[in-house]
Amino acid sequence: MQILTLMGQVMDLNQWLVLAMFAVFIIMLFRGIPVVYSLVGVGLVFVILAAFVLDPNKALINEYIHFRQTGISYKKLLAISSRFFGGTIENPILVALPMFIYMGLMLDQSGVAQKMMVSMQVLFGALKGGLALTVMVIGIILAASTGVIGASVVLLGVMGIPTMMKQGYAKPIATGTIAASGTLGILIPPSIMLVIMSDQLAISLGDLFMGALFPGLLLGALYIIYIVIYGLIRPENMPIPKDREPVSWAVVGDVLKSVVPPFGLVLLVLGSIFFGFATPTEASGLGALGATLLALAARNLNFKVFKDVMRQTLNTGGYIIGIFLAANFFSFILRRYGGDEIIEGLVLGTFDNPYMVVAFILFIIFLLGFLLDWIEITLIIMPLMLPVITGLNLPIEGFGVVDNPSVVWFAILVAVTLQTSFLTPPVGFALFYLKGVCPPDISLLHIYKGIIPFVLLQILGLILVFYIPELTTWLPAVAYAK
Repeated sequence: MQILTLMGQVMDLNQWLVLAMFAVFIIMLFRGIPVVYSLVGVGLVFVILAAFVLDPNKALINEYIHFRQTGISYKKLLAISSRFFGGTIENPILVALPMFIYMGLMLDQSGVAQKMMVSMQVLFGALKGGLALTVMVIGIILAASTGVIGASVVLLGVMGIPTMMKQGYAKPIATGTIAASGTLGILIPPSIMLVIMSDQLAISLGDLFMGALFPGLLLGALYIIYIVIYGLIRPENMPIPKDREPVSWAVVGDVLKSVVPPFGLVLLVLGSIFFGFATPTEASGLGALGATLLALAARNLNFKVFKDVMRQTLNTGGYIIGIFLAANFFSFILRRYGGDEIIEGLVLGTFDNPYMVVAFILFIIFLLGFLLDWIEITLIIMPLMLPVITGLNLPIEGFGVVDNPSVVWFAILVAVTLQTSFLTPPVGFALFYLKGVCPPDISLLHIYKGIIPFVLLQILGLILVFYIPELTTWLPAVAYAK
């Protein structure tokens, strides 16, 4: 009985330790400390605290003494390195990460978006809400091309806001359309977040790309339907320009010239994965090469552009890899004291229904989306949730060929949830990206009013994916069948 009581006390102590680690980490973020320093600093402080104060068996101290007594060797250092860093640098999946970042940045420099804006505005000019439709379609194409939320929102805001204001659009519908279309980059492949999820959840990147395609297009379709209906009901808020040009075959040709190259590049990248011609890593290299050739064909590629794109790719990739390493260190300390088992027990103990457990996890991730970027959530939370999801034994149909269909379904649900969180007032990240490039007369209140209908559409899309898992598992199954 005394042993059981002591074990119960230690377990309670570990629970407090795990909760305290998360609480201190959040407090440090609120204090403005960079996330990498916060993760590593919290891990170091708590491992020292646990080793010298809270660990009754002094396990870590004994480990250190044994390490010193047996000597330091190259193999031991490699083992410790792999233990902390989790093989991040050696992971072949992550090779695709800088390639896709480079692809998106190079497409931004190629001037493709500006050409699409000019030509498609003429094509949709005779429709009520035609300019909003133009922005939305460009947002979908950019999402499939860049996969970077901040870049898409800022680029669409810089191009779309002045034109919409000049044409007489109401501020809420203009800002709402841009913010919603820009956040599609988190979901529509090739999304950078899906690349990281694939690594953290140990599932196929091709499965994630294929699984995210239908939900991403579904959300884009819901947005377009809303804009069309809004234009019919409130035409005064989305006026047709009086000086619009008539649609001609020349206009259609201009649209095709501006849309086909980036859209064709996306189809080439995804198609090579879908038909098994290339692995996702190989396809990322194909996308990077294709983006470079598009910039060259548009006569926008020079040494300065190439240097800037390479530097931004290095900065973004280095930032993500740095968080990777820090998050692995944080997770190692957390797991050392049973953090994953504690969190799994707490989550599984909330509800008896496994689908309610998934809904609870999504709600927590939605709230965390107000505080953390998707990188931190993906690297810290997703690995902790993996044993929970696999332990639920959800009857998600993988058609006999998709590995871990319930995990693929869950990953796409998390992506849609984070996209919803980034749009939701008052602290959605995308809203502040957009506010940074808006004229002074557009306030956050205008953005909040405009984004609410799109948030409701996001929730509708999330519900559809939740209740129809085949939206995420059917296409990967078809790809395997081929």
